[in-house]
Amino acid sequence: MKALDELTFDNRFARLGDAFSTHVLPDPLDEPRLVVASDAAMALLDLDPAVAQTPVFAELFSGHKLWEAAEPRAMVYSGHQFGGYSPQLGDGRGLLLGEVYNAAGEHWDLHLKGAGMTPYSRMGDGRAVLRSSIREFLASEALHALGIPSSRALCVIGSSTPVWREKQERGAMVLRLAPSHIRFGHFEYFYYTKKHEQQAELAEHVLNLHYPECREQPEPYLAMFREIVERNAEMIAKWQAYGFCHGVMNTDNMSILGITFDFGPFAFLDDFDAHFICNHSDHEGRYSFSNQVPIGQWNLSALAQALTPFISVDALKEALGLYLPLYQAHYLDLMRRRLGLTTAEEDDQKLVERLLALMQNSGVDYTLFFRRLGDESAALAVARSRDDFVDMAGFDAWADLYKARVARDGAYSEEQRRARMHAVNPLYILRNYLAQNAIAAAEAGDYSEVQRLHEVLTKPFEEQAGMEQYAQRPPDWGKHLEISCSS
Repeated sequence: MKALDELTFDNRFARLGDAFSTHVLPDPLDEPRLVVASDAAMALLDLDPAVAQTPVFAELFSGHKLWEAAEPRAMVYSGHQFGGYSPQLGDGRGLLLGEVYNAAGEHWDLHLKGAGMTPYSRMGDGRAVLRSSIREFLASEALHALGIPSSRALCVIGSSTPVWREKQERGAMVLRLAPSHIRFGHFEYFYYTKKHEQQAELAEHVLNLHYPECREQPEPYLAMFREIVERNAEMIAKWQAYGFCHGVMNTDNMSILGITFDFGPFAFLDDFDAHFICNHSDHEGRYSFSNQVPIGQWNLSALAQALTPFISVDALKEALGLYLPLYQAHYLDLMRRRLGLTTAEEDDQKLVERLLALMQNSGVDYTLFFRRLGDESAALAVARSRDDFVDMAGFDAWADLYKARVARDGAYSEEQRRARMHAVNPLYILRNYLAQNAIAAAEAGDYSEVQRLHEVLTKPFEEQAGMEQYAQRPPDWGKHLEISCSS
């Protein structure tokens, strides 16, 4: 394991030059203090977890100190925001400090969010507040633990720096990790500004560093786009299967690697609601839960337009046509596993759809229903869940189909069934009210609840002794929290 001063930097994106980013130093926070750190994320950098408790750790990730080899840059990009094109966006409150490579040969961006104003801050102050930083940290690590592709979070550093939002709050910084922070919006920026040379340079950078296997294909750029389509189809299938709502699926928030990042007003479903809108600023419901699938395709189409200098329109359309079938295959595979099924039948899609329609009309807790479905035999599990449904006759009809489907699937012991289903159906998810409780304690100076919740969420499928309160249905107030982009 390494100490903080032993990290090895290789700042490949910074070497692209000033057309792609601007050199900016972080603006330090006052009286920095560690709120929470992820041992698992630190391991990606080969860091000894003990270094998180040292004063220099808080100083490095609050802008007070900087590695000599770091090259902090604010990236420039554009993007479609709520369907409208914004010609210049960029890192308005984040800085790419540099890229660190580990003993396994992996490169990890160190991206510091809340680091102060940049040339791309527009009307903002460049700061992040404690609540939004805690939410992003918890979400990054929780999604990873669920098996959903995501950026990672190393730590949150709190401070006494005042920041104004709806009220005065305290500034914080969160250190994000990802193999790359390049987005769809990077390609859109160079395409619409007609900077063809830089756009070609960016395409080569992404192809060579992140999709090198596509170099072996007859049309490398087309092969890369197909891979991006497939990765996004799989990621969004996992969002839908686990009830995750991103909230702001603008093209500038879409990773070129097909990972979840730029967490704002996200939420996990409590009661199942296909029409759930987690962002209270999304008045038209563009990014509602059910719309995430078509919006994923819309965003890929926007990226395809930006790639027309490299790939024919017909080839791009053909690649885009793969998205929905790939999404459906990934989604149905995961939903079969969530239902405890190991084989495929033609009517499985209808079985899933009928269940979700019944859940929609009954306010059934999405996570706990699937968890309890695997606690015992199919017959006992559906009998115990029956009272949760308003349309009991409808549920009985579905339950009969489900029990017959399970019987056809194969003969398994209850122990085998439980183990298989519990391995894919979490007991613990990052519910909004749990995050809010942790944030309230942290804002009062007590970080223990953030740390405890983080620890629980790192093992979402394992029942943890003494943690029953994290596996309960939310109180009524917890289902109606308004989350905004600054949350």
